[in-house]
Amino acid sequence: MDNLKITLIQTNLHWTDIDANIAMLTQKIAGITEPTDLIVLPETFSTGFSMSAKQYAEEVSQSKAIAWMRATAKQKNCVITGSLMLREADRFFNRLIWMNPDGSFEQYNKRHLFSYAHEDESFTQGEEKLVVELKGWKIRPLICYDLRFPVWSRNLDEAGSPEYDLLMYVANWPERRVYAWQHLLIARAIENQSYVVGLNRVGNDGHDNYYSGDSMVIDATGQVLYHKMQEEDIFTIELDYAALLKVRETFQFLKDGDVFALNKKLKIAGH
Repeated sequence: MDNLKITLIQTNLHWTDIDANIAMLTQKIAGITEPTDLIVLPETFSTGFSMSAKQYAEEVSQSKAIAWMRATAKQKNCVITGSLMLREADRFFNRLIWMNPDGSFEQYNKRHLFSYAHEDESFTQGEEKLVVELKGWKIRPLICYDLRFPVWSRNLDEAGSPEYDLLMYVANWPERRVYAWQHLLIARAIENQSYVVGLNRVGNDGHDNYYSGDSMVIDATGQVLYHKMQEEDIFTIELDYAALLKVRETFQFLKDGDVFALNKKLKIAGH
């Protein structure tokens, strides 16, 4: 299995300004010169974490942000992912888009809506998990608050085998709760014997909430391979599949886990 190159863009966001965020990210991505397989953007990267869904969510079929992702993925010849505020009919979603270089895409609607900020009053809850494949790697993308719920990210199928090799969270996670962010990311890596990527934003949002970034890449033993605080950063890292297999073969902890199934659908998408 080939190794996987991932580029994380830890950035400030322009509050509810889709055009400004697209222009800013276009400039940042143009500066990525080395080849990469996957570019990761924050949660609600085109607007920031606003609850004004009726005002700022884009219709899926007319979304400038989705069109930009499609064009950029083709230009860079890699997958681009991040979440957006999107509208379908009379429902609103915090939806992660997994955009392939050929213009096709998969999607995941945020399962755990952040009721503390009334996200559940503005958006519709997701029902399906998503596992995507890239260069043979199985990847499970999730969104921010999902991090607090380990059952939803559990890395065992009904037969007791791992469902994924990389668990990924895109987020707008405020600095005042960053201790939980850091330690839960490490816990998810250890308990699931998986690489974990947590990509967070920096700066202040429209409600003066401050985000410290603290984006992280963690290996299957819980060792932190990358951690950036406070400032914007564009960072590319190569994940070693052989190292992941060695951990799982040496410490066969997953097979001893309790096998159970949520009453939810699992969508598996090939690439």
